[in-house]
Amino acid sequence: MDIVREKNELIMAVPSYLNFDHAGYKWKSDIDYRSHPKEYRVGKGEQGVLICQPYKSEILPFWRFKTPEIAKESSEKIYQLFIEYLENEDFVGADMARKYLQMGFTRARRYTNYKGGKKYDASNNYRQLERGTGDIEKAKSADYFYHRWQEAEKHPVYSELKKEWKKNIG
Repeated sequence: MDIVREKNELIMAVPSYLNFDHAGYKWKSDIDYRSHPKEYRVGKGEQGVLICQPYKSEILPFWRFKTPEIAKESSEKIYQLFIEYLENEDFVGADMARKYLQMGFTRARRYTNYKGGKKYDASNNYRQLERGTGDIEKAKSADYFYHRWQEAEKHPVYSELKKEWKKNIG
């Protein structure tokens, strides 16, 4: 995000997704990452989560956080997929499931912090909207995803595979 100064106040000019570099993005929607796992990069945070097939199609249908009950069920199902990917020695699938758990947390927190989950006001030069206006119930949803995400991150098999993958592949 670009940073500008207005009246001695630092503000973000536009969200980075408005200037997104599709060509330079490491993850591609036309690659089957199960058939070509060495094309996969771990990256930072949730990168590639809505692109990498076939994992997107396998995990996304279970990704929900509308209510705490739905979020609990969703995070448990995605964590179950995470374990299944590990059992099948599919690091890419496990990493993608981990990313969906992380994304469940971050998106639910966004809806907790901002009414309607909208962080920027497109009609006002993408000025960041006021925090604390969101749905407090989403904080409970975020907690379910957070705990499963942390459980996945600390899983000993996953941790070792991730370390090796980053060292050898990227």
